[in-house]
Amino acid sequence: MSNIGRDGMISSRALVVDDHAPTCTLIRDVLSAADIEAYGVTDSGSAAQRLLTEHYDAVFLDARMPSPDGIELTRQMRTAGVNRKTLIVMITGDTQQNFLKQAFDAGVDFVLFKPVDRQALLRLLRATQGLIDRERRRYTRVNVCRKVMIKFGEEHSRGTTENLSVNGFLAKMDRQFPVGSRVRISLDLNSGELPLLTGARVVRLVAGNTIGVELDALPAADSERLQEFLAAHILQSEAHTPIHASL
Repeated sequence: MSNIGRDGMISSRALVVDDHAPTCTLIRDVLSAADIEAYGVTDSGSAAQRLLTEHYDAVFLDARMPSPDGIELTRQMRTAGVNRKTLIVMITGDTQQNFLKQAFDAGVDFVLFKPVDRQALLRLLRATQGLIDRERRRYTRVNVCRKVMIKFGEEHSRGTTENLSVNGFLAKMDRQFPVGSRVRISLDLNSGELPLLTGARVVRLVAGNTIGVELDALPAADSERLQEFLAAHILQSEAHTPIHASL
């Protein structure tokens, strides 16, 4: 979940993974000064677990760590989980062409060379701000009211969303289903268009028959359609009032 930044907008989230604590702290501090919600981890094993379930808009990975190292973590991120498209910056002192090719082939987007220089990091942030903002918007949950039907076996529940993102929503329904239930979703996005149909899982129940739902991975065309719908609302909200995140 993103925090609200100093300018009233939702701030981006970044994870720094480096077993050299001073480097980890330096990068985290620079990111925080740039109004990015930054977390530092010195244990790559615990970082691997976080990256499977917690979404970040940017991840900084040390190349040389006890397994899994930066290359392994990059491959894991690009293969599965919620960070498949997250911006990845490799932190390394290795300038060998073979290593750099290996890093980029694994899915690294940018390289930050050691010793890490504050000004070089700030230049990198300026160059990547658009990419980081795009990833933040993909996972921003916006307040939007749309009709939705949830089907659990032969049972149905109808209601309206309270907020929505590319990976789930909160909805006020006429009945709830148990947490963990596998359900089918019919979600109306734009008037006159066919509803979005997909599988999902109930992940949260709130008083008043509100349900938190996590959507299954969508086909490319449906995912693009949902992202375009949300992008229009996000940009409109950013131009007028702060966006609030939940679930």
